[in-house]
Amino acid sequence: MAAGVPKIRVRGLRKAFGPKQVLDGVDLDVAAGHSMVVLGGSGSGKSVTIKCIIGLIDPDEGSIEIDGVDVLRMSRRDREAMGDRIGMLFQNGALFDSLPVWENVCFKLLAQNRISRDKARDKAAEVLAQVGLAASVGDLSPAELSGGMQKRVALARAIAAQPDIIFFDEPTTGLDPIMGAVIDGLIVDCVKRLGATAISITHDMASARRIGDTAAMIHKGRIVWTGPAQSLGHAGNAMVDQFANGQREGPIQMELRR
Repeated sequence: MAAGVPKIRVRGLRKAFGPKQVLDGVDLDVAAGHSMVVLGGSGSGKSVTIKCIIGLIDPDEGSIEIDGVDVLRMSRRDREAMGDRIGMLFQNGALFDSLPVWENVCFKLLAQNRISRDKARDKAAEVLAQVGLAASVGDLSPAELSGGMQKRVALARAIAAQPDIIFFDEPTTGLDPIMGAVIDGLIVDCVKRLGATAISITHDMASARRIGDTAAMIHKGRIVWTGPAQSLGHAGNAMVDQFANGQREGPIQMELRR
């Protein structure tokens, strides 16, 4: 990758579902090794943007470059290979209830025959230790775990294949403030250990400041602001400050459904 080329570069991304234009020209750059937090209200387009980058949704227009290569122009095989480099922590964990924790953690590696079942147990124990869980947790089922433990297992699964890009969808949703801070700390540690590039979606401003180097706000399908995550709440942008401070009055008005 050439010097100065963003790890992820999105240009002119547009996506409509029927008459509803969800993305209306999203432009976004994420530097290699950096962690970006994407903010926005419900229906603003942040989740659709992430799903387009991952490859779960095909955009109508625009380009998505990873390491300077437009993934939308890749062959199916090359896109699948690119997908192998990406990890994802889903909002509600999305653990497989029918599988023990160790199989959940190594699910991708096992599905792609990149590891044997015998070695997968040891690998799961190794990765679980990185998120502060004992090897014995690997034999439990997801139903036996607390919410905080489920998030840790989901994080372990996201990093097990040592991805160089990781997406986090509302990583602290449903957690108390202390456990949320613990998960944020683990995310920061894991991302740094891997040297990965991260994009997170969150409504939690304290979490955004803890895990983000930079932040971007999306509104009505466009990026309206980017800047340091630490400036959230006093960014000098009326939309961002209203959103970050949870103010009822401001340029962002809730739309009534008719």
